[in-house]
Amino acid sequence: MAADLITVVPDQHTTAGPGRRPHRHPAGSPGAFVGRDESAFARACDPGVFDWLDHVKTAAGCSHPIRLAGEVATIDRATGRLLASVATADLPDGEIYKPCGNRRHAVCPSCARTYQRDAYQLLRAGLAGGKGIPATVAQHPAVFPTFTAPSFGTVHTRVVKRHTCGNRRRCDCRAEPCHPRRATDPTAWPCEHGQPTVCWARHEDNDPRLGQPLCLDCYDHDAQVVWNHAAPELWRRTTIAISRHLRARARQLGLPWVEQITESGRVRRVPPVKPSFGKVAEMQRRAVVHYHGIVRLDGVNPDPEAVVPPPAALTVDDLIAAVEHAAATVAFTTRPHPANPAGWRITWGEQVDIRPINTDGDITDSRAAGYLAKYATKSTEATGHVSRRLDGEVIDLYANHQGTHPERLVDACWTLGGHRDWQQLRRWAHMLGFGGHFLTKSRRYSVTFRILRDARIIWRRTETGHEYTDQPKDDTTLIVGLLSYAGSGWRTTGDALLANTAAALARERHETAREEMTAAA
Repeated sequence: MAADLITVVPDQHTTAGPGRRPHRHPAGSPGAFVGRDESAFARACDPGVFDWLDHVKTAAGCSHPIRLAGEVATIDRATGRLLASVATADLPDGEIYKPCGNRRHAVCPSCARTYQRDAYQLLRAGLAGGKGIPATVAQHPAVFPTFTAPSFGTVHTRVVKRHTCGNRRRCDCRAEPCHPRRATDPTAWPCEHGQPTVCWARHEDNDPRLGQPLCLDCYDHDAQVVWNHAAPELWRRTTIAISRHLRARARQLGLPWVEQITESGRVRRVPPVKPSFGKVAEMQRRAVVHYHGIVRLDGVNPDPEAVVPPPAALTVDDLIAAVEHAAATVAFTTRPHPANPAGWRITWGEQVDIRPINTDGDITDSRAAGYLAKYATKSTEATGHVSRRLDGEVIDLYANHQGTHPERLVDACWTLGGHRDWQQLRRWAHMLGFGGHFLTKSRRYSVTFRILRDARIIWRRTETGHEYTDQPKDDTTLIVGLLSYAGSGWRTTGDALLANTAAALARERHETAREEMTAAA
């Protein structure tokens, strides 16, 4: 298990951050680079190894932790008097280790796992209650829609019409032919570039051809990167259209408007219903995003912060009708570009799936939250392209207008982004044009990531103790970290080996205990 984690550990003797010149520790210093086995043996033989493991516990599984140096002070809130101070120089390694917090599983599996679990709790709280959300939301009508992108060209696909497998995640069912055509069908003839437009292969799930165009020259790469870039705006307009359709339905039913008092003391009349949203963007194998969402129907109370059930006259059928209407009607045209003076038309694709969420159906609150949280830690890995933000010095390594499908998409971003009104495409070339957040929610839907993270910090400090917070903490004291950036990554590869191994063993024990508790329940 530790070997798998070690493969993602960067060059540990480099402590420079992005954009800085790498600094190598002098020979013989604690941070000098030595062989993995030698450094691990030296650390393991150190009498203070257990203190060190406890010190790095919070970041032990991280692939690229952040190292901070300075001091942590405890101050009286009322008087400002310094109650206690702990310098990192007195701690093992003279630094504090913090997890990198990267949500991408391909970059840091440990931090991505934490992010995924936080995302699950956040999304499920909006459907079942808890974490400060009233439990009555479980009775609100809610749907699980999936919005896809339109077609930009024919790609290799895998379609299974009849599943006989017991686990869809490991589906090994026989797939249908990819793109079958009869010989007499004109669409079966080669395209204008001489490439076949027929594929009789029954692709397996791990087939590298999945998502690749049948003809790279026929595929509209420009339109795809523009659609990726405009997808967040399309989602924003879709949420507005859903709200407007529900308001019109409320008027049709004759439901009374609600009076609310604003912060300025003015009285305003608002519709009696308001939808709340949560969504996750997934990058498909063809390198275009599509959205999985949760739409919950809420009522409106004179208290703007209250989350109340909607009027009984509005049901889940009305919510489904609103989502279907928005998906079919929302569209807009982008600003002009020299490559397309008329602009690109941005709409949703034909495949829009909307399923109700209930406790006894196919889509439950736990399944919907788990499905969305699974995609919250993924990015462009499914497309075969993985890189950080690109610039003029490295763009030639990733962009090629005659290259592979991802290379042509990066080239399209860089080429179209050369225009002054489209410069954002170059900024997001490493994301194939998509510049939105992978997980977003409306304010009323659920709690925030910050609330969940603050609760975890408080629990760690109060339940498990903390090495630099010896004084008893209450509302009268304030902890101030006077810390500065000292470097990124583990000091040696041996440290990474020991820390990741300890974290993997602890994680394995935790999972085993959870399975046993679940089985006992």
